[in-house]
Amino acid sequence: MKSGFTAKITLAFCLTFGLLGVHAQSFQHQTEEHREKYKQEFLTSENSPLKEADLEFLRFFEPDSSFQVHAKFVKTTGSEPFSMPTYSGQQKEYIKFGELHFTLHGQLLTLAMYRSLSLMQVAAYRDYLFVPFKDPTNGEETYGGGRYMDFRLKDISETGVLLDFNKAYNPYCAYSDGYNCPIPPKENHLSLEIRAGEKGFGKEH
Repeated sequence: MKSGFTAKITLAFCLTFGLLGVHAQSFQHQTEEHREKYKQEFLTSENSPLKEADLEFLRFFEPDSSFQVHAKFVKTTGSEPFSMPTYSGQQKEYIKFGELHFTLHGQLLTLAMYRSLSLMQVAAYRDYLFVPFKDPTNGEETYGGGRYMDFRLKDISETGVLLDFNKAYNPYCAYSDGYNCPIPPKENHLSLEIRAGEKGFGKEH
């Protein structure tokens, strides 16, 4: 009787950790696929700051599923357009679309989500949502000007939004001068180190 119970416990243990291992491998594979697609987009984009030879200098943190969380989405009502400064000195017009409330590594955090007024006029991009942010890794392991994440309206469901910092990427300003990269607003400055996503570019410009 005792040996049978022990066998059941051992089987449950093996199944649980086996499934966790499969999930970890799947997450890593999905993240690596996303990054490969991200790299290839530099070769097809009209305004790309990078050539094929530059892609080897793109650096990333190891895929880490602990930086993927479900966030509660709270829509902002009555939002007025505002000018978001860029690192080139120009301004870009946005509206605050909502907020993402989530817990990450034990901390309660909030990020604002924005919509670009100019992209809202373009059929292919009118459903795009923009989350620029800064964190303490900026200027050390990551680009000093902060990083970005993109979403689409369809990414918001009744349960909220899947927020994956492994997909955080650098603005074009991280690679070359002459681009109008929005500066993450103060409300999107996180106190927690986000050691996930893209690192600083490995080549001087």
